[in-house]
Amino acid sequence: MSGNHHNTTRSAEIRARVGHPIIDSDGHVVEFEPALLDYIRDVGGAKMLERYKTAFDTAFYFRWNHATPEQRREFRMPRPVFWPYPTRNTYDRATAALPRLLHKRLDEMGLDFTILNPSQGLFAPHIEDDELRRVVCRAFNNYHADIFREYADRITPAACVPMNTPEEAIAELEHIKKLGLKVAMMAAFVKRPVPGLAKQAPQMARYLTWMDNLCLDSEYDYDPVWAKCVELRITPSFHSFGLNWGMRISISNFMYNQIGHFAAAADGICKALFLGGVTRRFPTLKFAFKEGGAGWAVSLYCSLYERWHKRNLKTLENVNPKNLDLELYRSLCAEYGDEFVKGRLDGPLVLSELEGGGGGEPAEWDEWRHCGIERAQDIYDRFVPHFFFGCEGDDRVTSWAFDAKRNPLGARLNAIYGSDLGHYDLVDMRDAAVEAYENVEHGLMTEADFRDFVFTNPVKLHCGMNPDFFEGTVVQDAARRLMAELAQDRHPDEPAPNRQAARDGQG
Repeated sequence: MSGNHHNTTRSAEIRARVGHPIIDSDGHVVEFEPALLDYIRDVGGAKMLERYKTAFDTAFYFRWNHATPEQRREFRMPRPVFWPYPTRNTYDRATAALPRLLHKRLDEMGLDFTILNPSQGLFAPHIEDDELRRVVCRAFNNYHADIFREYADRITPAACVPMNTPEEAIAELEHIKKLGLKVAMMAAFVKRPVPGLAKQAPQMARYLTWMDNLCLDSEYDYDPVWAKCVELRITPSFHSFGLNWGMRISISNFMYNQIGHFAAAADGICKALFLGGVTRRFPTLKFAFKEGGAGWAVSLYCSLYERWHKRNLKTLENVNPKNLDLELYRSLCAEYGDEFVKGRLDGPLVLSELEGGGGGEPAEWDEWRHCGIERAQDIYDRFVPHFFFGCEGDDRVTSWAFDAKRNPLGARLNAIYGSDLGHYDLVDMRDAAVEAYENVEHGLMTEADFRDFVFTNPVKLHCGMNPDFFEGTVVQDAARRLMAELAQDRHPDEPAPNRQAARDGQG
């Protein structure tokens, strides 16, 4: 691949034709490792750097590669990520590592602005060792802030924020604010030892874990973290791996483990934020979930809507064991039962329901109590304005997000475009806008959907947290105009879609 690149690409032509900015909400910087390692050493010292190189969390590639097939099977070692970066296309590989080259090439990609997540840094917030995790996240953030500072008019990096405790998250949020970073890439979950099992087998504690979703039944109260995001005007986002847990633990096939894993991790935290009442308690908070697509989000939104109708506090009376007429049930069994009921009607007939069927105390029955869902419209209000879903350009399912007929209450979910530049998903960076526009060319999206996908929704997300997010960037003026339009078109007192139908119980 030669170094002769020009702006007369098909992506550049698409950008010129649509007439509005194209914002990439999820590209990837591929860290220049010699410099990154120096940053880790500078933050934590030489010994900490050596710990990083050999840590349980960061050396899993080597463990799998050096294990025999028999060892992989014996210890059920999941096949890790392999070969995620472009190599044949050396120009693209260098572009992902060198900010000046990336900045130079954005026009030929058809991109006005890109928000970059780390690559190796995706693992950093999940490092098990408390001291190492904090040092490594701090080093990644210092490194990215330094190398991208000069290119802030078109590029901003997302910061690694560990979430094992609210205190460490808040400390790093305050640090990245001082660095001038505007987007936080937070851990979407924390694996914690199950206390009772860890006591019985302390040497196995790292394997006997539960998944803390940070919101519901959590080890800690994370409300101070969400409050800090609002205070500092930092956009919280999630880009955590769902690899190597659940059903994604094949010892031989990375694709088996990879497909759907970002969505699985995002689904957990999004569901917890909603049912845990975070979007109720923090009405201005907006969250982004990267690279998982929109299919899971449509499914979750529809599921919440449908289940509330069947499992709200009033409709639960349909299944409350106390409402079963045991005498009528017994008589019906006697009248219509066949051979299998004969001789079995004298004792209790519904053994599983004698203790209330697991319902617990009455205060525990309303599972919507934290998010305050009293009518269907509340589901829309607590979900749709708060959540933004990162979708790759070639994902045909993205169009579901904009399908107001499919989605309850006429919702158009906030899909945002992510190029995934720097990783194998985008084979040639010059096709970034081409891939983003494919759903329009295939008749799956309208031009209006595309504008929302690549421009309106990213601006709503980031300016919703920080009105000055795009100040000083090449999309500053367009973002200002758009926010003014949205403020005028969507007055706070204006009813949301189908609000009256929802009030009437028909939505």
